[in-house]
Amino acid sequence: MSDRARGHLNRKPADLNFEHLIQINDPLNPLVESMTREQLWEGLVLRAEQPQLFVLGLDSCTILSRTDSTLERELHYGHATVRDHVTLTPNESVRYDIMATDAHVGGSLTMSIEQPDALQLFLRFEYRTTLPSADNEDARQTSEIVKSAYRESDIDTVRLIRQFVLGDSGARH
Repeated sequence: MSDRARGHLNRKPADLNFEHLIQINDPLNPLVESMTREQLWEGLVLRAEQPQLFVLGLDSCTILSRTDSTLERELHYGHATVRDHVTLTPNESVRYDIMATDAHVGGSLTMSIEQPDALQLFLRFEYRTTLPSADNEDARQTSEIVKSAYRESDIDTVRLIRQFVLGDSGARH
């Protein structure tokens, strides 16, 4: 076996740690209706309890168990099933821990509410997952595509939360 082939087989997955911030309230833009921290929280809970309203391609979600601060869920995408554990920290954050399987990488997503002052409100998205090591241009491009997809999905999540909690028309059903 060549050194190159051996190196390819021994390649270890690398962590993909990615985070970004989406501004919810913009005090300088009167065209954007402001949300309260409580309204944003209500939207985050809705996303945890009814993810099919937010996640394209998700057929159904079964909540297997529930406590005051956690959910154990089973998500069905066609023939694929993913299990996760959701931790709710009221009015602060929602953390999704996705269980790894042979077919899917595990990882986590944390959505945290940040409010630096009474007028500003942000939502921070933090991803921790594994992808094949980005040691070549194709892997680096794949990593950037994944990050871009996460970002677009998160923008859509905020748009849908805004529609659901502020009663705007046009939300997905």
